[in-house]
Amino acid sequence: MIRRGLSAALFALLFAAPVAALDLALPSTARLTAERNTAPDRYAAPVGVYAEGQVARVNIDGDVRRAAWRLDTPGLTALQVMRPLRRQLSEAGYEIVLDCTAKECGGFDFRFAIEVLPGPNMYVNLRSFHVVTALRRSEAGTPSQAVSILASTAATSAYVQIIQASSADAPEAERSAITAEATAAAPISSAAGDLGSILKRDGQLVLERLDFETGTSDLGAGPFKTLEQLAELLKAEPNLRVALVGHTDAVGGLEGNIALSRKRAEAVRQRLVDSHGIAAGRVEAQGAGYLAPRASNLTEAGREQNRRVEVLLLSAE
Repeated sequence: MIRRGLSAALFALLFAAPVAALDLALPSTARLTAERNTAPDRYAAPVGVYAEGQVARVNIDGDVRRAAWRLDTPGLTALQVMRPLRRQLSEAGYEIVLDCTAKECGGFDFRFAIEVLPGPNMYVNLRSFHVVTALRRSEAGTPSQAVSILASTAATSAYVQIIQASSADAPEAERSAITAEATAAAPISSAAGDLGSILKRDGQLVLERLDFETGTSDLGAGPFKTLEQLAELLKAEPNLRVALVGHTDAVGGLEGNIALSRKRAEAVRQRLVDSHGIAAGRVEAQGAGYLAPRASNLTEAGREQNRRVEVLLLSAE
């Protein structure tokens, strides 16, 4: 369990007994952006840096809880975000088995070898992130619980992802607490390809097959099926508001790519307004540049996947 709404002074405090669900304190500015709980599932916890083409992992089969937060505080470093959380793990009796910064971990290669919740809910700045993995062991000495924390910072905000996994060898009280939360948070199933159901279930999705070339913000003539489906959803449910978040490949500098990604999102927004009659006030446009890739930028196929626009559900009010 992760506590929020606490003062910054309590950021370093832990509220967990040895056999209770891990309870980490986050500052009051932390805003939950994503949560995904699965049981039973397997989590491959990273326990080593990227070396010889791979990252060493420990598999935990059982209850897996994933969550991400955004801290709208400028000027933070990844270490500032990570330090109190790392201290809490140690005080809770966890064994720290991995503690590395972006360069030490392996940068781009490491980031794409580990599990990360999708952007824009979790941003990973490839030049400024910090990772800690901690384990608890069963009486037989095998890992029974794992906690991996990923902290990343940008100019005006910071992001934290925490993944907790607990196997059948973990104490019953801890497994019960995790399972109860995972069951309560289980998403409602939806038909594959139903944009509206997927967006309501996950809170975000990629608008596939939009036509953007490297270095341009020009949206092709279309028609684009996912854009038409989004327009139909907004017309059917007039209380919905969404944000469009543009993303680029890694060709060029960060500032230029952020500007380009914002223009791409704005181009999609304008198409919704001009061609589909959606009120401009119901759609925001933002840009993330290349800070949240979903594929490798070392290949053209990967760069093409990274040139995308995602839609994020803001509210139904």
